[in-house]
Amino acid sequence: MSRSAPSAAVNADPVVVTEAPARLVAQRGLFRGPDPVCPDGLYTTVVSGAADRERARLTVRPYSAVSTDTYFGRFPASYWQRWTVVAEVTVELVVTGSARLALVASDFRGESRPESVLDVEGAEAETVTLTAKLDKFLDGGFLWLDITTEGSALAVERMSWTVEAPERARQTSVVICTFNRADDCVRTLGALAADADALAVIDAVYVVDQGTDLVQSRPQFGEVELGLGDRLNYLRQPNLGGAGGFGRGMYEVTKSGDANILLMDDDVLCEPEIAVRLSAFANRSTRPTLVGGQMLRLLHPTRLVAGAEYADFEQLVPGKVVYNGLDDVDLLEEEIDEEGESTGRPPRGDRRVDADYNAWWSCLIPNEVVRELGLPIPLFFQWDDVEYGYRARARGYATVTLPGAGLWHADFDWKDGDKWNEYFAVRNAMIISALHSPFPPKQIARVIMSRVARALLGMQYGFAATIIKAVEDFLEGPAILADGGQQAAAAIRKLRAEYPDTIAHPVSALPELGLGTVPLVAAQPEPKLPRLVLLKRLAYLTLGKSAHTVGAVPAVDSAWWHISQFEKAVVTDAAQDSVRLRVRDKAMTIELGKRTAALAKRLLTESPRLQQEYRAAIPELTGEDNWERLYGLR
Repeated sequence: MSRSAPSAAVNADPVVVTEAPARLVAQRGLFRGPDPVCPDGLYTTVVSGAADRERARLTVRPYSAVSTDTYFGRFPASYWQRWTVVAEVTVELVVTGSARLALVASDFRGESRPESVLDVEGAEAETVTLTAKLDKFLDGGFLWLDITTEGSALAVERMSWTVEAPERARQTSVVICTFNRADDCVRTLGALAADADALAVIDAVYVVDQGTDLVQSRPQFGEVELGLGDRLNYLRQPNLGGAGGFGRGMYEVTKSGDANILLMDDDVLCEPEIAVRLSAFANRSTRPTLVGGQMLRLLHPTRLVAGAEYADFEQLVPGKVVYNGLDDVDLLEEEIDEEGESTGRPPRGDRRVDADYNAWWSCLIPNEVVRELGLPIPLFFQWDDVEYGYRARARGYATVTLPGAGLWHADFDWKDGDKWNEYFAVRNAMIISALHSPFPPKQIARVIMSRVARALLGMQYGFAATIIKAVEDFLEGPAILADGGQQAAAAIRKLRAEYPDTIAHPVSALPELGLGTVPLVAAQPEPKLPRLVLLKRLAYLTLGKSAHTVGAVPAVDSAWWHISQFEKAVVTDAAQDSVRLRVRDKAMTIELGKRTAALAKRLLTESPRLQQEYRAAIPELTGEDNWERLYGLR
């Protein structure tokens, strides 16, 4: 049964280091996903003929060909050569029937070559192996298996990629932070509980429930408790955001043992294999390494968000894709080269790329790294994962975003940007930039002024006020983080409620808002000289000019340079479930513009001092004493 506590530390079994097997499973050969929504093509490709695919079993019909040259099917040889002590990898299969098995490699150019070929004749539940040395993959390349049959079928009962095991293998503790996503969270827990091989590498599962709609209230929670048994640790605490929830799990794990810590969002479609792959990689890395999983888009499950990411501190933007990294690609569509021609194969990202950090939708952090670096900064949420990755990087700990270790997460571009959490995105971006970059005052002030100007031209006055409040609170210094963000979260919600343009309305409410038929007005192409257009729109605003009295604008066309041409605009939310009513207010524009100019002046003069103050405050903010106070443990 689960271990449960409302606010006190939970003492899990301290033994989390196990005797390693003769071979360590680096990844399993899986032939379809854990849920019907997971596309089969991400696991195996039927090149010709026919095949019957199950989760761990594959039957290749006569005169057919099947390949694991897929997202989940490929072994990331380049990453294993670069970051681990492993010198070779073996693919092991239990087979019945006849076929040709070919272990194939790619290089950093994407060109393939055979590594090993084996003909199997009349096998009966026979274990066969093919081995490749990891010595020609430093700049890129993967390994995969091709299976070709002639007159007979081949059944694969089990497939795995194995490497030499360490003397002792460290297990992993999973930490899930959740807030009022009880159904999502219990599904994620159920996926882990149903996978025995994934559970074999998991020492404990910590659920930090910070909501009012509790995970344990769901009928399925009893099944989860039975499936996870003593591994499950269910904790409740006040809402301290992602930083507080994940930090609590990190705190508990380091207090109770030496397990590595796998942070995972609650609202994911979990591929339990991610625990196997991240854990194995961490156990064989040359030195302690943060190992991150990749994000696939839940609403568009064949699309990968990014190969690896970094933060652009000067623009205050996280989630930038590193050079040569895959960038929001469909993993099953043919790739288009620089000349606009099809390559004849899906994008694979054969070149190895290095990440600066990994988002905490799934990221394994070695236990000793947490012990050395401390806990997250109490930012509530947004940028806490970025900060921790860069803090680790500054101490010499690399982050590896491991291809093929993925799960599905809600699409970010289906979430409207004009929400209260933008306060934390802006405020925290400034704090983290002050901590981990030169933080040039002129550049930061320019970015803030530009964002507010675009919000005002787009008639998003509540959004502009949100940004302004974020900057004001940044200028207060580290004291703003004293309560873990609860007061800030409440204050920004209250502030935004004062601006009608922040309210989402069902489209059926338009008549109640005094709007009958509203013409749909699509945007023209994006301007080639946006700065010039911005100045022009500001001049028109001053003169009271507009191209349209009222119009409906699709979410995709809701850029400032289009919205600024209206007196009144009905704008579709990115989530496609509601609309916002934006009405031009010249007086409000002037007032918020003056406040922004005053803040920019303060940024120029106060940023150097604030940068020193934030940096000096980190040891105290991230220390156990501070978090124990926030958790109510002292």
